[in-house]
Amino acid sequence: MALQPIQAGILEDEEGKPIDLPSPEPVPNQATYDAERQRALAFSDKRRDNYERYMSSGRRGVEVDYLPVRLDLENVSRCNFRCTMCQVSEWDKGKRARDLTLDEFKNLIDEQYGLVEIKLQGMGEPTMQGDDFFEMIRYARERAIWVRTVTNASLLHLKNNAEKLIDSGVNEVQISIDGADKETYESIRQGAVFEQVVENCKHINAYCADKGIERTKMWTVVQRSNQHQIEDLIHLGKDMGFRHLVFSLNLVDWGADEWRDRNANATIEHLFPNSKALEYIKLGDELGLNVRFWRQTDKYDTDKPASLCPWPFERGYVSSDMRIVPCCVLGNPEVADLGDANDFSSVWYGEVWKEFRQRHIDGDIPKYCQACYKGFDDEA
Repeated sequence: MALQPIQAGILEDEEGKPIDLPSPEPVPNQATYDAERQRALAFSDKRRDNYERYMSSGRRGVEVDYLPVRLDLENVSRCNFRCTMCQVSEWDKGKRARDLTLDEFKNLIDEQYGLVEIKLQGMGEPTMQGDDFFEMIRYARERAIWVRTVTNASLLHLKNNAEKLIDSGVNEVQISIDGADKETYESIRQGAVFEQVVENCKHINAYCADKGIERTKMWTVVQRSNQHQIEDLIHLGKDMGFRHLVFSLNLVDWGADEWRDRNANATIEHLFPNSKALEYIKLGDELGLNVRFWRQTDKYDTDKPASLCPWPFERGYVSSDMRIVPCCVLGNPEVADLGDANDFSSVWYGEVWKEFRQRHIDGDIPKYCQACYKGFDDEA
């Protein structure tokens, strides 16, 4: 009854022959993730029954008789970086809205009894919230929910944040590293101090090693300004103590024309030297580093239900000010707002979300979703 692992998609070599790259796995491995899934389902009969309804539903219907099995919960929509490929860089003082409160988080977790997995992070840097962030993780983990978060690692040296994060019971910590040297890294992740981030990564990985656990994954968004550093990034990841590294070949448009144009000029997804991918994976193996490549599988398609985006049918994104957003690729209720997360279940079963699912089924894809679908390049 496990959810399918993320698929990396099929790349082609220089002769046009397919290279079926291995998929990124959860940390530390798929078997551990699957075991956590079974633990989650054993937590309560209500959760297991909900998951069984979800699995037997076909997961592509307008009407649903189950609650979502996964959610993205944004604890803060503010960040201390102004990354060149991120919409936060244009928000006033790098902030869109207030923080999600601990009570709001707990109420959501309690109401959404069907959850087996969450990502606790959105558009902001989650550690900026302080101890409430770590308490949110603990609260979810006490209810056997698998928790992933994403951080820029810039604040892990403060107030024992690295230790607090690992000791919270978090399952996976994805750390964004987009350059192998100070100049490249700080030109992309503006506002950062490269040396401090490197030291923080070494520290959190050493702490995990001392405890005999794996929790971290280095994540690099490959783009024009850092594409020359892939091999250097692998060596840097090894030096910082990572065991897992993913190179993402996608830049998203945040549902906005301006960002689509900007990131289209920065992406190298279709220019990437695919014939080198397996060599990079082999280099990682030699160094004891699990290297994988991620791209949004071939774009979603309206030709059959199985190829539709799965988000409308299994998942949602709750912003820090308790609005419901269709997905993390948008990450902003000012782009798309499905309703009030204080009444999440009613919205999930209600007419607005039904209409949203129906539009995907009918091929009437909303404009803000079109970049993820085939056949809309000229319309999006």
